Amino acid sequence: MTTHQRHSSSNQKESGSKQDSAESLEISAAIEILNHQAQNLERQLTTEVRNIIDSWNAKVEAYRGEEFTYRVRGRDIKVRNYSESLSHIKIPKISIPRFQDWGEIVRWCMQENVPGEFPYTAGVYPFKRSTEDPTRMFAGEGCPERTNKRFHYLSKGMPAARLSTAFDSVTLYGEDPAERPDIYGKIGNSGVSIATLDDAKKLYSGFDLCAPNTSVSMTINGPAPMILAFFMNAAIDQECEKYIRANGLENEVNDKINSLYKARGLPRPIYSSDDNGDALPDGSHGLGLMLLGVTGDEVLPPDVYAQCKKHALMSVRGTVQADILKEDQAQNTCIFSTEFALRIMGDVQQYFIDQKVRNFYSVSISGYHIAEAGANPITQVAFTLANGFTYVEYYLSRGMHIDDFAPNLSFFFSNGIDPEYSVIGRVARRIWAKAIKFKYGGNERSQMLKYHIQTSGRSLHAQEIDFNDIRTTLQALYAIYDNCNSLHTNAYDEAITTPTEESVRRAVAIQLIINRELGLAKNENVLQGSFIIEELTDLVEEAILVEFKRLSDRGGVLGAMENMYQRNKIQEESLYYETLKHSGDYPIVGVNTFLSREGSPTVLPENVIRATSKEKQRQIDNVEAFMVRNAGVSSKTLEELRHAAIQNKNIFSFLMEAAKVCSLGQLTHALYEVGGQYRRAM
Repeated sequence: MTTHQRHSSSNQKESGSKQDSAESLEISAAIEILNHQAQNLERQLTTEVRNIIDSWNAKVEAYRGEEFTYRVRGRDIKVRNYSESLSHIKIPKISIPRFQDWGEIVRWCMQENVPGEFPYTAGVYPFKRSTEDPTRMFAGEGCPERTNKRFHYLSKGMPAARLSTAFDSVTLYGEDPAERPDIYGKIGNSGVSIATLDDAKKLYSGFDLCAPNTSVSMTINGPAPMILAFFMNAAIDQECEKYIRANGLENEVNDKINSLYKARGLPRPIYSSDDNGDALPDGSHGLGLMLLGVTGDEVLPPDVYAQCKKHALMSVRGTVQADILKEDQAQNTCIFSTEFALRIMGDVQQYFIDQKVRNFYSVSISGYHIAEAGANPITQVAFTLANGFTYVEYYLSRGMHIDDFAPNLSFFFSNGIDPEYSVIGRVARRIWAKAIKFKYGGNERSQMLKYHIQTSGRSLHAQEIDFNDIRTTLQALYAIYDNCNSLHTNAYDEAITTPTEESVRRAVAIQLIINRELGLAKNENVLQGSFIIEELTDLVEEAILVEFKRLSDRGGVLGAMENMYQRNKIQEESLYYETLKHSGDYPIVGVNTFLSREGSPTVLPENVIRATSKEKQRQIDNVEAFMVRNAGVSSKTLEELRHAAIQNKNIFSFLMEAAKVCSLGQLTHALYEVGGQYRRAM
């Protein structure tokens, strides 16, 4: 290489080095600018978004470890993150998405998130209870003793007693059993006959109403405050009975009760049924029957009774339906004027706040009856949530704080077979949580929408009734995959009769097989991550919000009710469904298509289960005997109840006392005099 060539090469290297250096400086400067811009953008992130991003990796790791720990009421709960299949595969209970992009992470956490975290789309609790299935079976027929026997049958071998009570139409309309022609035939049919505190004690006897593994639901609306007062007093007297037994006072108390009845010249009431006499059902220890015919304050010192009452009210678990708005819109068991019924609902909730009743729901805001009357799933959820927000506004107007009453509200939906039913729980939880958090400022407990769901009664058909179990199974699968809080599965023969023990056993088995045997149900957020589920969730949410706008344009829920908007819409949707069913455009196997060789005729039951004449007469005799033995005090108590209503005092606190000595019919008619009787708008 010549000298000239060497110099030329050296100059080229020098030039290249300077160029590289310049490019490096430019890159460094660009990186610095980008970092500066990124920092500026990060500073613009809200605290909520920043927290989501910062906590994401820790959240993922928490679900991928062997155990997950979370807190409930100050207690640490440890749960295994995996179950093991027969193939020794570790099945995660909660599946976490594998997102890396911040935008995807934030979007998912704000719209979906893991179960137990806002907006609770996937569920209100981090994990399902391992000690308690969501099973809650509806039952009620004949006298209290017969339904009590059915309750014990349904609860046998179950880790928790989750009872759901159906009342006869006499009770639903606040009347007493009587020989009146329009009452007698309905006593104990399609539900249990309950008219007094003694009836409530018999109905739930053998179940510890204050135990943490006992929960009672009562499907009652118009006379809900009176039935609730019976129930609460039954629970209080159970606590009194436990105190009596714990302190060896059985003989002393028994002598007191005998003396009371001897002085009155009357026989003591007893637990008695047609088939077993005075024998208790299998599995019953008889708790609740010691004080039949008396109350705890008649046999115990006032301070002891007060302590038993306090403990019972703070411990009792369950739900009373008491949803008067949906009664006007769909089911029709209104007995008081809407305004007076709302007032008593508010009094019940205020009593719950004052007495620290935290584990019992004062209302079950119900879409089930709206759906059964004919509404489609969109309308069902829209009307139900709108009714819920109406109660919220009413309770706030009475001066209650959102966090004092919102945790006492629960919901009840129907689950049909349409695609929208697969996401109604997800959508309802999301809408409720966002509204309570952002509009009303409620805390986490207030934001959690908890709901019971029942498979659709309208989807049960009297043709090819064995097929009904298939429909019910699919509906139950929707509900369990959507993390419902409790579930009733209908019996296949409900289209033609009251369920038998055999058909109820099959209905319970549907849930047991899904929960205990179906492998995919071991995962607790099955629906998350599905394209169709996510899109359907957004579509249903949007449709519900559109319906909210229609209600708002008509003056809100109460304004729309004045024009009968809800009833008209339900009727239109019912007619549409029935038209498609009868034309065959909506296929129903064994009903309008794929008929059997015989044409799939309507199945007629061999025996229709009804209350016996003996049961009817016993209920009439029992309520008459109850009135006779309390004749000296009931008149004064009813006058105090009427006076409390006129003076704008808390009606429910007076009902709690009146329920000890007055029958359901007496209480109803006393309140008619001051609150008015329901009359439908025409």
